[in-house]
Amino acid sequence: MNLKLYGRDPLKMFEDVFNEKMTPFISSMGSMIAPTFKVDISEDEKAIYISADIPGVKKEDVKVTMADDVISICAERTQEEEEKKKNYHRVERSWGSLSRSFTIGDNVDADNITANYDNGVLKIVVPKKEPEEKKSKEIAVS
Repeated sequence: MNLKLYGRDPLKMFEDVFNEKMTPFISSMGSMIAPTFKVDISEDEKAIYISADIPGVKKEDVKVTMADDVISICAERTQEEEEKKKNYHRVERSWGSLSRSFTIGDNVDADNITANYDNGVLKIVVPKKEPEEKKSKEIAVS
């Protein structure tokens, strides 16, 4: 016996929800609740390198901020799809906000962070600086 709901197999509909090909903004766990994007982070003695894949987002819709020792990447995505055929006209719209934040430590040069966005890939370079020496002092005991 085949189940059909409005001409579709309901089990196939669940399969589609958890299929990563549905959209690049669904996390690898298939979560519809927390859309995300893929990020690679590496470092060497000079800098921390962050590469984020954010396809389908315009450069002006990407925002990078640094507060304390946390760097945040935020993106707004809108998409409109229109289809006209002989007997019908369909327009679908979707939008969403995506963000990721990372603690990168306090030994970075926040004034010289650079970010470049090209072909859906955001590349951030966070230069490191020499850690400041922690000052110690003797406290008199009375």
